[in-house]
Amino acid sequence: MPTYEYECETCGLRFERWQAFTEEPIAECPECHGKVRRMVSGGAGFIFKGSDHGHIGARGGECGFEHTGKTCCGRTERCEQPTCSK
Repeated sequence: MPTYEYECETCGLRFERWQAFTEEPIAECPECHGKVRRMVSGGAGFIFKGSDHGHIGARGGECGFEHTGKTCCGRTERCEQPTCSK
């Protein structure tokens, strides 16, 4: 589950939350109940272990949505299209 960073537009509070890819972004500050926005974060790298670690995305011929939360074309919902060449 990825960690997302948020910042309150009212009080400036910055906080992080672990959320599934499918969860809606947090909309309210836990301190002042003001509007928050999700920050662009550097994130962390993935280390794949197991027998299929090299078989995702365009190289493996299947969509990386299950692994990254995005399709090979960058959409955040499954597109049901063949893997693109990006």
